[in-house]
Amino acid sequence: MTPKVRKVVFLLVLVVIILHQDFWLWTNKTLVFDFLPIGLVYHGLYTVLAAVTMWILVKVAWPREFDDVENQDGDQK
Repeated sequence: MTPKVRKVVFLLVLVVIILHQDFWLWTNKTLVFDFLPIGLVYHGLYTVLAAVTMWILVKVAWPREFDDVENQDGDQK
């Protein structure tokens, strides 16, 4: 992983961590679509963001040697 990609991934994870602290919606009683509390909608969108972040981390930062272990163990049987 290049240093530039490492910085971008680090910043993405940092943004997700900061967005998880949603203290700004604790007292907001706004309803979305007239029945969903804004906090629930926010956490639904946050969950999608967290899943996309994890997908990016697996694609970009997953160590390739973990994938090769299965092939090495399979030859010994």
